[in-house]
Amino acid sequence: MNEPPEISQKAKQSLVRRMLLDILIFVSATYLCVCLMLFFLQKNLIYVPRKSPVSIEESGYQTDRIREVSLEVDKDINLLGWYCTAEANDTSKSNRLAIIFPGNGGNRLNRVKLLQLMNSLGCDALIFDYRSYGGSEGSPSEDTMATDSHRIWNFAQEELGYDQQQIIILGQSLGGGVSTRLVSDLCEQGEPPAGFILQATFTSLVDAAKHRYPWLPINLLLTERYPSIDRIPNVTCPLLFVHGQKDKIVPFKMGQQLFAAAPETSENGIAKKFIELPEAGHNDIMYVALAEITKAKRQFLAEIDRTNKEVE
Repeated sequence: MNEPPEISQKAKQSLVRRMLLDILIFVSATYLCVCLMLFFLQKNLIYVPRKSPVSIEESGYQTDRIREVSLEVDKDINLLGWYCTAEANDTSKSNRLAIIFPGNGGNRLNRVKLLQLMNSLGCDALIFDYRSYGGSEGSPSEDTMATDSHRIWNFAQEELGYDQQQIIILGQSLGGGVSTRLVSDLCEQGEPPAGFILQATFTSLVDAAKHRYPWLPINLLLTERYPSIDRIPNVTCPLLFVHGQKDKIVPFKMGQQLFAAAPETSENGIAKKFIELPEAGHNDIMYVALAEITKAKRQFLAEIDRTNKEVE
């Protein structure tokens, strides 16, 4: 029986090179597929709506303190939301309104605690679900949410009757990106709100995505960018930042960087404030740090009131 000939050293090296090349091609192809998936499916990853409509009964509010509102933002596209008054009897309103721009998941039903907090501080509250969220029509994107936010701002004044200096804007997580663009635009137009609160939000969506996917070329792939750090220097109204030190989704350092990029004081002389929440993460912030957040927002509103009275 003949023995198989020994493989020469040169043939062995060629075989190893071919195997390494095959592995490299496989890894590269897999990486490219992941990049393409992220590029084409990015909106599905960014916007995570609970699409089903929600009812007032689900909110737990007394019916005389809440009503559903609808806003046409485009042809055949309506946003649905809630207008919640601080006091019973929805025909009355307080001297202040908080417009809330929520995060990327769920719908307005998940923000009842935030609505109730603003009501407890004497603010009426307005929240609209983004396109495709909570029964709202259409598809969300950075550009459509920017135009919709201006329409919400106009709705608060024209339909609900609040003056711009009665309105506080609050942006939560992704809503921080939406609202920072709105407030930057309003300040540049010379019609700033009374105050701006940013809760657990990012410097930019690009930075937040890099934190989550450091091995991907995010700069090349992401079309939804929300560059808040480029827009926050334009904000001239009073600013309050609250951020959890245990936030794994939007790192605490990112909140600090956004704060550092903001003007030191508002146009009416109120210094910007950053509230560190040592025990809070991202999604549990309203539960773990409710007392600290309530105190910070109460003091913020009181300082705005005090400063406005001094100006008068």
